Amino acid sequence: MNKEETNHQLLKALSELEKLHPKKIDLGLSRIDRVLKKLGNPQKKLPTTIHVAGTNGKGSTVAYLKAFSEAQGKKVHVYTSPHLVNFNERIVIASEEISDKYLLNILNRITIINDNQPLSFFEATTAAALLAFSEIKADLCIIEVGLGGRYDATNVITPDYCAITPIDLDHSEFLGNNIAKIAKEKGGIIKGGAPVVVGPQSEITRSVLENEANKNKSQIKFWGTDFKTQRERGRLIFENNSQLMDLPLPALHGDHQVINAGTAIAVALQLGITQKSIEQGLNSVSWPARMQYLQNGALADMVIDSGAELWLDGGHNPHAAIAIGNTLAELEAKQSRPLILIIGILKNKDINGYLEAFKGLACYVIAVEIPGHASLPLEEVIQAAKAQDINGQKAINLIDAVQRAINTGEAMSRQSADKPIVSPRILICGSLYLAGEVLKL
Repeated sequence: MNKEETNHQLLKALSELEKLHPKKIDLGLSRIDRVLKKLGNPQKKLPTTIHVAGTNGKGSTVAYLKAFSEAQGKKVHVYTSPHLVNFNERIVIASEEISDKYLLNILNRITIINDNQPLSFFEATTAAALLAFSEIKADLCIIEVGLGGRYDATNVITPDYCAITPIDLDHSEFLGNNIAKIAKEKGGIIKGGAPVVVGPQSEITRSVLENEANKNKSQIKFWGTDFKTQRERGRLIFENNSQLMDLPLPALHGDHQVINAGTAIAVALQLGITQKSIEQGLNSVSWPARMQYLQNGALADMVIDSGAELWLDGGHNPHAAIAIGNTLAELEAKQSRPLILIIGILKNKDINGYLEAFKGLACYVIAVEIPGHASLPLEEVIQAAKAQDINGQKAINLIDAVQRAINTGEAMSRQSADKPIVSPRILICGSLYLAGEVLKL
């Protein structure tokens, strides 16, 4: 089978998996437990494993841990979701994306074992990742929670370490609107006495997580109490109860990335990762669609020719929007440009809370639909923007949106005929699915 045929069969296999269970998201462990038992319980055959939960910053924290470990010469398995362009991004085996051929082999084995029984797409792909991780040797395994924690399909593992990034309201239709309840669900990954490192949290969330750790006899370390990071004179300063490290700022943009890096460093130190490897990892870390400055691709070419800047971020809830807004404010302080937001967001997200973070910062919103997903109607995006005193308009697709952003930003920057045009700073935001569409262009 040639590469093209393999890719065709892989896409077909992934499509067939989506038909096994009518619900896209259906939390619970019984279905995946059944499949894993038939596979010989691969989740019990993993190398040293880190489980990462939280509302925002999970993926970045995983990326830092991967970068630190690889800088120390370790081979790393990584499971994350969703993917941006290709499904293979979700499963990294011994520091390399899974090949089409091996992925197809694994998925076919899952399909045969499952025997047409109900199994959600995420459960099937999680089982596939765990099977692959059990068959290929690596030094470390890093697994990101999909949604929640306690009843997420990834919670079939017994981790050696846990990390919990900032918790906020999101996925309320599955986890509820009670922050304490959400914290309890995410704290459900704590088990087996595994040490826990926790990023910044509210007092109530800290209390809930501390209670979960105590019940499981797990040592817990909190950001701000047991360790902290801060930006100081263009450097990242990490401090815990026994040491102080002067490090380079991470390659990922924003003060929230200084915090995410701090959480990852606190875990890495427990793994025996050296300061030198942490420094190298901070310089080399990559995590697409997190305040990513776009310089390649069709959209970037449009923007570069106009003199504008183009940024991309997949954050999709109010907490993420605040972090994005703070980063944009910092960019504005360095070089002032009109800020245009190109937004596509799912209909189950809090558009009002999301846009509140950009009041007084963004001067215009352009709404787009997310191809293949249940987007919030464009008129509702525009109305939500107007509620924050931000005008807006609709676009038919991303290319149209970027061109409108360039034109609008230049028009708004010219206060009078004798003043030069200032090309805009454009941020495409609101959804990782939209970010994936951008990276395909």
